[in-house]
Amino acid sequence: MPRKAAGSGGHGHGKPAGLDYVHGYSAREGTRLADQAAALTGLLHDGTRYPAGSLVLEAGCGVGAQTVILAGNSPDAAFISVDVSPGSLAQARRQVRQAGATNVIFQNADIFRLPFGPASFDHVFLCFVLEHLTDPAGALRALRRVLKPGGSVTVIEGDHGSAYFHPDSQPARRAIDCLITLQQQAGGDSLIGRRLYPLVAAAGYRGVTVSPRVVYVDATKPGLADWFTRRTFTAMVEAVGGQAVSRGLISPADWAAGIRDLYRAAEDDGTFCYTFFKAVGFCPWQ
Repeated sequence: MPRKAAGSGGHGHGKPAGLDYVHGYSAREGTRLADQAAALTGLLHDGTRYPAGSLVLEAGCGVGAQTVILAGNSPDAAFISVDVSPGSLAQARRQVRQAGATNVIFQNADIFRLPFGPASFDHVFLCFVLEHLTDPAGALRALRRVLKPGGSVTVIEGDHGSAYFHPDSQPARRAIDCLITLQQQAGGDSLIGRRLYPLVAAAGYRGVTVSPRVVYVDATKPGLADWFTRRTFTAMVEAVGGQAVSRGLISPADWAAGIRDLYRAAEDDGTFCYTFFKAVGFCPWQ
């Protein structure tokens, strides 16, 4: 599945039917995903712990940025982490090995064609995956098939429309809009965070709850300004500049101004705010 920052989340994927990872598979993107995971561990993973003996499917593990956190937070649970990209899986294996985790098995698999029988897993987790899929509802239904009755699904997504910053900048907003447009052209939805509740509920899960997870950065959080504003969000937007300009979405001068102003928000007199959404639902008993 896809991964990776405010959106990509944490992953990197190959390109099966229904998926086009707009952020690419460069070494820089892998670093960005790792930076994002490290910066947001407490915010996004708060409340996600799996009991001893649980079998958990991580759908779309990408380069393993979230896998390391999951495995470390629930050391007595077992994880099967799948992705469509062999290259991303190789990186994920290295990450988990370096972290010393021994409770993860990796497997090359497509969410829409999972090689597992019905009711195989106690829990399912996916982060920054649905935003890259042309059929996120279908993916959620496919995951429900392998989830045991009463088991939980946890879905984390961003929403690029939730980005606010000071000093405000029209060029910076245009740069973000370019990323939103490019992801839409690729068949994804970088505004998907706002519609997690109806998506998960319509896929047949019960007891669905969604909690906003807000990142707010100012001069009192210099580490977060570096890790999130600069190295996660702005780096994610900056990486699609070549596509945005070549497709005529923005001029080179306006693009440069927009990226400059996004970095400007990370200075001591700047602020930055972004909202992630975390949904939890349960597989019905009947």
